[in-house]
Amino acid sequence: MSVNLSAMNQYKTVDIRSAVASASPHQLISMLYDGALTSLASAKGCIVRKEIEERAKHLNKASNIVIGLKDFLDMDKGGEIAENLNSLYEYIIIGIIEANRDQSADKIQEMINLLLELKQGWAAMPLEYRMANSVKGS
Repeated sequence: MSVNLSAMNQYKTVDIRSAVASASPHQLISMLYDGALTSLASAKGCIVRKEIEERAKHLNKASNIVIGLKDFLDMDKGGEIAENLNSLYEYIIIGIIEANRDQSADKIQEMINLLLELKQGWAAMPLEYRMANSVKGS
């Protein structure tokens, strides 16, 4: 059976757009973490398979997502937490650049571990904070 890849990709795009349109601000950040983690895992696989162009593509995507996360920070209201996250996101962006330059699966894994920890902390955020952010974002 032949699969029309173009149609499948369009369906995925519509599905993602639909999910983003209906997501709360908290869910959007979770989706960004997932996207960065997926891209980093794909890049790690590309290193093993020696797929240089694909590795760079996935690492660039992960880097752009982390830059987006960094841009979402409210440095005025976030105080010390926002400052710490800003520094950590900078570290991750630099780590992604180094992983690409050195073709280092270990460096990618370090960045994956950091993002996983951030994602877990984000997921553990108490519901009242999630709801307060949703109301403010509306």
